[in-house]
Amino acid sequence: MSQKKSGLCWLWITLLVMMLDRVSKYLALQHLPPYAEVPVMKYFNFSLAYNNGAAFSFLNSASGWQTWLFGGIAIIVSIGLLIWLSRLSSNQRWLCIALTLVMGGALGNMSDRFLYGHVIDFLDFYVNDLHWPAFNIADSAICVGAFMLLVDAMRMRKK
Repeated sequence: MSQKKSGLCWLWITLLVMMLDRVSKYLALQHLPPYAEVPVMKYFNFSLAYNNGAAFSFLNSASGWQTWLFGGIAIIVSIGLLIWLSRLSSNQRWLCIALTLVMGGALGNMSDRFLYGHVIDFLDFYVNDLHWPAFNIADSAICVGAFMLLVDAMRMRKK
């Protein structure tokens, strides 16, 4: 009798996201001056920033408790995603990849919070004087994973 593999076999994507995020943030810390724009190409700069809050600097100016709140949320969400993955078949590739991207991003930013007390952002996209808030690889993985989850939910709804 063959055993069916669970979605946990896709966890290497979580580890890859965390590794790419950690290495990119290390390089940003080593080579970028804080809060200065380093032009890369039209509409894109490197700009090292420290975010004490969540997306779009939500709660950025709170007194420090938000580090533990957002770190705790990342741990709880990651445990939930691990349980979900363990119950999926490895053949549900799209959903497994989406979940591992979200988990990798959540854990990447969580490690920043616990190591530094803030999240390191450095990717700065803009049009003229309008800048999108700086972000990082972990944020990108969360956004791509969340988009994939929405697409999956819409596909399931049509069935």
